[in-house]
Amino acid sequence: MNSATARPKIIIICGPTGIGKTAVAIVLAQHFNGQIIGADSMQVYKHRDIGTAKPTAEEKTCVVHHMIDIVEPDESFDAAQFSERARAKIFKLSRQNIIPFVVGGTGLYIKTLLYGLFNAHVFDPEVRERLKAEADTQGIEFLYERLSGLDPDTAKRLHPNDTYRIFRALEVVESTGQAISKHHKNHGFLEQPFASLKIGLSMDRTVLYERINTRVDAMISAGFLDEVKGLLARGYSVDHKPMQSIGYRHLVDYIEGRLSWEECVRTLKRDHRRYAKRQLTWFGADAEIIWKEPGQLNEMTDLINNFLGRT
Repeated sequence: MNSATARPKIIIICGPTGIGKTAVAIVLAQHFNGQIIGADSMQVYKHRDIGTAKPTAEEKTCVVHHMIDIVEPDESFDAAQFSERARAKIFKLSRQNIIPFVVGGTGLYIKTLLYGLFNAHVFDPEVRERLKAEADTQGIEFLYERLSGLDPDTAKRLHPNDTYRIFRALEVVESTGQAISKHHKNHGFLEQPFASLKIGLSMDRTVLYERINTRVDAMISAGFLDEVKGLLARGYSVDHKPMQSIGYRHLVDYIEGRLSWEECVRTLKRDHRRYAKRQLTWFGADAEIIWKEPGQLNEMTDLINNFLGRT
């Protein structure tokens, strides 16, 4: 068990979208008397269930989940806030001899939780207002091109339509005079409040992509379109960060007549596959991750037993 003097031990279950992280984590958490800390930047938002593939009510009765449904769709939430709140949950669980399982596919959230994040939250409000005005008059593509010149490393990692992160990156560089990628490098991510075992889930890429296609079909059958219409009816703006995420922005484009239904579904599946590829690239750069297929539960159980000193 975790002692009061040692760093709390946590289990990371990470990997691409659609691979079955929740199902694997529930089995393992039940076996080890654990609880799940969600590490998904979209599942933190309320009223967004189908499109974010949140754990079902039945799954949440099997194992207690944290860091899900904690903010409204029009509230701001970032990696620093996630780290602060998730760390508090982990320390509390550790004192109760409950093993925290950090489960999700948002690599930055997991990295910030484990190692910290530079403090770049103070921006010049005039910069923010100017960027908004430029986006309104000249479009987000114009701002993306500027970011490509000021911080090409960050621009390469972002989708040209990722309004939220393009704004944030430009705010950092124009308010601090230093690229956000430079801030990350200088920070070094040296905080390490936890001892962690990182298990990444992987499978044949072709099989994964077919799972993703099937999952999108299941989301649509479950009422994903009605979920998006309901959010719009509640008055949530399409400009809010959650509504710009994969799936939600596609269905908004369909609802507002910019995409046919066939094109909406096609690009929705394509962009989920592309997102999975980016996640695999992110996690693949972490040499500490031990990769397993979702069905290798016995091997994962052995890894966790060794990590916890139970063998």
